[in-house]
Amino acid sequence: MDELEIVRLEDVSVKYGEVKALEDVNLSIVQHDFLGIIGPNGGGKSTLLKVILGLVKPISGSVSIFGKPPEQARSQIGYVSQHPAFDRDFPASVWDVVMMGRYSNAGLFRRYSNEDRAAAEKALTQVDMLGYRENQIGRLSGGQQQRIFVARALVAAPKLLLLDEPTASIDTTMQTEFYELLEELKKSLTIVMVSHDIGAVSIYVDKIACLNGHLYYHGSKEITPEILEATYKCPVQLIAHGTVPHRVLKEH
Repeated sequence: MDELEIVRLEDVSVKYGEVKALEDVNLSIVQHDFLGIIGPNGGGKSTLLKVILGLVKPISGSVSIFGKPPEQARSQIGYVSQHPAFDRDFPASVWDVVMMGRYSNAGLFRRYSNEDRAAAEKALTQVDMLGYRENQIGRLSGGQQQRIFVARALVAAPKLLLLDEPTASIDTTMQTEFYELLEELKKSLTIVMVSHDIGAVSIYVDKIACLNGHLYYHGSKEITPEILEATYKCPVQLIAHGTVPHRVLKEH
């Protein structure tokens, strides 16, 4: 049986003013893929996620999410941004933050339903944070906060989860736990994760794409040195996969 295609981009290009962020990008993501996207700063990784969300319009090419235009499929997408904006001193509880993810269901001035509350409990349970529901979000550690933001994305029961540098503000120990969480979530979700952590990506994801304006993607997690050099514009010699993944860089 053919795999269900979740995301399809064909010859997609994006410009900000005179600067081209993406150029002729082609990408196909199927159900239950866990795709890691790596590349240098300014390479268009966040832009690519926003194209999938329908927040950025390409100047050319076509985008299909669940067979629909991105704007029509947004309710089926969960998104965790690179730097979630919130006031650490604002007295919002974990429960309040997660319930924000049900806002589109509740609507303006409507009370949350029993179904909304059940969905929030399920999402917090999925990220192993239900016991923190009454805690103030600003008092949690970076890793705990990131789990809450994932729960907020999960509470609307998405089929596709987009993560933009989700471990950037998390210490090493909590990063391992966070990746183990994603390992569990990928059983029921399609996940796309942007990351600078090549070593961790090489362990946990199923497929890797390299992006620096152009997208280099072959539907696997094996990347040639030539692709890495083309992506990072410096001579990366090897990514070693195994118990301790590491990078070997030529002098540059």
